[in-house]
Amino acid sequence: MAKILLVEDNEMNRDMLSRRLQRKGHEVLIAIDGEQGVAMARAERPDLILMDMSLPILDGWEATRVIKADPSISTVPVIALTAHAMAGDHEKCVAAGCDDYDTKPVELARLLSKIENLLQRSS
Repeated sequence: MAKILLVEDNEMNRDMLSRRLQRKGHEVLIAIDGEQGVAMARAERPDLILMDMSLPILDGWEATRVIKADPSISTVPVIALTAHAMAGDHEKCVAAGCDDYDTKPVELARLLSKIENLLQRSS
């Protein structure tokens, strides 16, 4: 299956999501802040990135901008994961370079569908 980089600072969210993705056969890499997420994206070249938008050091908005500006990793699909579900938040994620957007708490079936769609498009 796919190599997915999960950039998430909340330990409970990280643990729950990484275990569920691993059960679906994905290899899961974990970063706990935006700066580490960018570094791991460059080093590991994941197939897809799940990016929390509220991160320490470098938030998910800026981390996504950095990833999308780097020609070596700019084609890696990024799904924004955020508790922000207000009008305009989806557009803000897309403007930062995210390929898709999903709200927390994560509904796994919906997220897996988005992951599969993006992986198919990028292959």
